[in-house]
Amino acid sequence: MDKMFCFQCQQTAHNTGCEGRCGVCGKKEDTANAQDNLTSSLIGLAKAVKKCGATKTSDELILKGLFTTITNVNFYTETVEKLTAEIENEKNSICGGTENYDVKKIWEDNEDIRSLKSLILFGMRGMAAYAYHAFALGYTDKDVTDFFYEGLCALAEENTMEKLLPVVLKTGEANFNCMALLDKANTESYGNPVPTEVPLTIEKGPFIVVSGHDLHDLKLLLEQTKDKGINIYTHSEMLPAHGYPELKKYKHLKGNFGTAWQSQQSEFHNIPAPILFTTNCLMPVRQSYADRVFTTSVVSYPELVHIGEDKDFTPVIEKALECGGYKEDHPMTGINGGSTVMTGFAHNAVLENAGKIVDLVKKGKIKHFFLVGGCDGAAPGRSYYTEFAKKTPMDTIILTLACGKYRINDLDLGNIEGLPRIMDMGQCNDAYSAVKVALALAEAFNCSVNELPLTLVLSWYEQKAVAILLSLLYLGIKNIYLGPTLPAFVSPNVLNFLVENYNISPISTPEEDLKKILG
Repeated sequence: MDKMFCFQCQQTAHNTGCEGRCGVCGKKEDTANAQDNLTSSLIGLAKAVKKCGATKTSDELILKGLFTTITNVNFYTETVEKLTAEIENEKNSICGGTENYDVKKIWEDNEDIRSLKSLILFGMRGMAAYAYHAFALGYTDKDVTDFFYEGLCALAEENTMEKLLPVVLKTGEANFNCMALLDKANTESYGNPVPTEVPLTIEKGPFIVVSGHDLHDLKLLLEQTKDKGINIYTHSEMLPAHGYPELKKYKHLKGNFGTAWQSQQSEFHNIPAPILFTTNCLMPVRQSYADRVFTTSVVSYPELVHIGEDKDFTPVIEKALECGGYKEDHPMTGINGGSTVMTGFAHNAVLENAGKIVDLVKKGKIKHFFLVGGCDGAAPGRSYYTEFAKKTPMDTIILTLACGKYRINDLDLGNIEGLPRIMDMGQCNDAYSAVKVALALAEAFNCSVNELPLTLVLSWYEQKAVAILLSLLYLGIKNIYLGPTLPAFVSPNVLNFLVENYNISPISTPEEDLKKILG
């Protein structure tokens, strides 16, 4: 078998690509190659649909297949191969004889073509996660779904930079519409988030930790654990669930366990409770808690108990009662030592204060807005984001989202006339909220978004962050600071294009960047 090649995430080896028998994330070569084969089959399915039309099954398989290949979702070759077989069966039933496209040809292509096709593919992988969450709640968008087929077909074509650049931006457009769809799905299902203080202390007694992003799975678990004497705690990107009124009704949704995904191996060590992974970000499971980890949806890992499509969480519930939880209340803290965090500042909550915000800007009491957040990771350079937030002037507001918020969300940076200086807008997909707020402020000040006193300081890790970046480019948003490193799959020529047209800058030091931004 060929050795693996993967450079889709920020931690890729030497910032060039993971090769050999195992990636930095822990994904082994057989799984990596199986995921490449899966992607090749997805391109084949897209070509079949282009010829003969889509079905409900093909629509679902496109989402599921792309989602499966995101970093830290699936480490189990057997499940990847099983899904590939389903895709092949669907392709042949739609249009027999349609050939696949070997995705490895992309990795071997001219570096600029490779770069642009990677942006399209990785962007679609991230977008598929958002679309899948909306799909779980019964929400779809034909234009979004159709683009998956279009984008996958573009990967198999001999194209130039000039032809691929519009597809890259169209990926961003489709993802923006997809985030809007998921926002609609979440808010219509669970209400508009409200600002909520979330404790980090774990109460004594049985509990379950729920990680990932899927609010639907969390809701089902909350319903199944009602009146069973089991408390539920969110983890990482599930934290924003505490802001939704329909989820807040469950009194046994108690608080948040730990910090961002990359700390799970230490934070889950000998945990007296089960952990349910609903989506990424699963890391290789350590022996000290392996018997307590459960997966569901597209998440899969060898030798772990998987909760199937029936969503019967009985094994998780039984494990919680067996483990018993902590004997006494167990205090935990954020990265900076805080004992509580705030969440729930989605676009509806922020825009309810739009008049006040505009007034404070006009009076000079708010001088600048920063969006500081994105995907977190283990790289030491990510301390930049904490230091940046600490050094922002007291007359500035920090919006944050995604798991990058854990670098700053337990800091007490004060408030401006009752408005907290740090506002957590939600999950990675809630970049839609940030954009909606920015557009509303631009309208209020009768200017473009790029003329606002607003700077985006973003961290990236995996493919959902890539999708969001493409959406920002589609919207024409400029002057983005990106770190901790630039993507390995962006070639010098593509980088020059992004710098020249969008003024994307790699982060340097908090002091230097703040001086450039604020003067």
